[in-house]
Amino acid sequence: MKVMNIATRYSGFAVIATLLNLLTQKVSLQIYAGFLDVYIGIFVGTIIGLMCKYYLDKQFIFSYQTQSSAYDAQTFFAYSLTGIGPTLLFWMMEVGFDLIYGTKTARYVGAVIGLTIGYVVKYQLDKHYVFSKQDI
Repeated sequence: MKVMNIATRYSGFAVIATLLNLLTQKVSLQIYAGFLDVYIGIFVGTIIGLMCKYYLDKQFIFSYQTQSSAYDAQTFFAYSLTGIGPTLLFWMMEVGFDLIYGTKTARYVGAVIGLTIGYVVKYQLDKHYVFSKQDI
């Protein structure tokens, strides 16, 4: 697959996962408005975005196939581990914008900036450490 095609697909999938993450946060905040509601929304949105992005990356970016559910679970675990640093960056940006500016719009702008930077880093980590060899 050509580099530009990969970049276009990856960017599109990042947008999809980001929108799903933010939509999940919004729904979470509509369902629960109480103690730590913003942080619960961020966590739930992150999990949903992670699962979506894993499937899209595995299938359409890296064309990665596993022979068993157990190996797929290991791959998802490795994928999740490579997401810890980028996720912390994303959370810091989102929470930082929320604390500094105190508006939903600012929080979402921080989320988009953090997710964008995080996805660039995550692609390189996944390419070298998660999807570097096939289980065929």
